[in-house]
Amino acid sequence: DVTAGKDNVFQVCFTDPNQGVSAADYMAENFAGAKVAIIYRNDDAYSQGIRDAFVKEATDKGAFEVVYQGTFTNDTASDFSVQLAGAQNAGADLVFLPIYYQPASIIFSQAKAMGYAPTFFGVDGMDGILTMEGFDPSLAEGLMLLTPFSATVPETQSFVEAYTAANDGVTPNQFAADAYDGVYIVKEALEKAGCTADMSSADICEALVAQMTQISYSGLTGKDMTWNAEGQVSKAPTAYVIKGGEYVLPEA
Repeated sequence: DVTAGKDNVFQVCFTDPNQGVSAADYMAENFAGAKVAIIYRNDDAYSQGIRDAFVKEATDKGAFEVVYQGTFTNDTASDFSVQLAGAQNAGADLVFLPIYYQPASIIFSQAKAMGYAPTFFGVDGMDGILTMEGFDPSLAEGLMLLTPFSATVPETQSFVEAYTAANDGVTPNQFAADAYDGVYIVKEALEKAGCTADMSSADICEALVAQMTQISYSGLTGKDMTWNAEGQVSKAPTAYVIKGGEYVLPEA
């Protein structure tokens, strides 16, 4: 819906279906035979969209079983005891959380309190949980997530160091990296279109729209990113696991 009906709007962030499909594909390859529960927010297009695509892809793959689905709304995002009990009673050893990190932090705390320790698996909205004020990072130990950016891999260190120095020691998450890439994607399109400062805004806009479906850009959040006519980006997420308060690549 972000880009629908708008010919000059292009996304840097994943589309929701892209993440749902990628998460199901990763689980099918790496968690075959798992019993999976889903906890998602049903009044949020982001969470609902990822969940819908995930369930469809999981059904098509048939490599693991979705044994429980629990929902919540923005108004009920403080108590997940019913959802966690449902997942535990269904025997879920992996819990998929297509949600943002704020409600996830509560889920991790309440799961620990009830002695439920499945593998938790999130998507890009989970990025930022380690730097959330008041959150105990040990609660996220073993959390897996798909995200386009990690501040701990060598390829991003020059950006991370510059960002941290300019922002009072704050470590950038994928949202900061997406914004950074967004600026340089526009720069790439401007250069490819041959835009100059004496052109009108309307002419520059028209030139950029034409270029966005033609360019390929490699940045902090993806290699060889491309865009379709609907403004949706194509880029592959990377799976990370949190160990010792850092994102690391899962062991093969």
